[in-house]
Amino acid sequence: MKFLRYGASGSERPGVLDRNGHIRDLSGIVDDISGRWLADLTWAEKLYIESLPLVAGEPRLGPCVAGTGKFICIGLNYADHAAESGLEVPPEPVIFMKATSAICGPNDDVLIPRGSTATDWEVELGVVIGKPAKYVTQEQALDHVAGYCVINDVSERDFQTKRSGQWTKGKSCDTFGPIGPWLVTRDEVADPQKLKMWLKVGGEMKQSGSTATMVYGVAHVISYLSQFMTLHPGDIVSTGTPPGVGQGFKPPRYLRDGDIVELGIEGLGTQRQVFRADN
Repeated sequence: MKFLRYGASGSERPGVLDRNGHIRDLSGIVDDISGRWLADLTWAEKLYIESLPLVAGEPRLGPCVAGTGKFICIGLNYADHAAESGLEVPPEPVIFMKATSAICGPNDDVLIPRGSTATDWEVELGVVIGKPAKYVTQEQALDHVAGYCVINDVSERDFQTKRSGQWTKGKSCDTFGPIGPWLVTRDEVADPQKLKMWLKVGGEMKQSGSTATMVYGVAHVISYLSQFMTLHPGDIVSTGTPPGVGQGFKPPRYLRDGDIVELGIEGLGTQRQVFRADN
């Protein structure tokens, strides 16, 4: 299934996409698409989607998951992206956190923060946790996944690398975490390591890759993280980006007021953002 959340920011309602690509309202079944409901999806197995109320028009889409406790990111998880960044492939996954306050809808405007000169793009596969995961093996790991989504891990490179300390400050600005349009349940993704992904800026292709070239695959990442912290239903893991980010161009190509970014992952939908200066 493809779950989603629609409506004004802060007042989103739960929905699901029907076979014709129309939104059906789920608010008579669940109160939101959140960890509480993702922990046990047996309720969804009983749904007759075409019987649910049809949502009229083209409402705003919100983040496809509500109430996320942790937004965890994996850095340098594609060897060719590490190379374009001038960095070695890490011997273990690089972990950093993105503030949950960065989360926004897939097509919302993204704000370029004050003082930014190096706001960048990153198309990434997002993994949404279903069952709690603690000390799980790689063989068990995917059983703890509720589904997958598209993420733009927007980054301010100077904040990230030139302002001392950890990467989090360059990753957590408001609106730096567009998520969605849908949460595609695990049963619809035969192999998360065989998904094509792409990103365009101003209609020009910048990133074209595949999850097949991840250094550490989804099962490895979920198992690895679970050795350090319990992953809870509704937590999001962003698994890294292929090459083609603005930082890797010579000279670098960063985003400016009015730039339009479009991105998508095979089977998981697309996003479109207009970048606006946050004056």
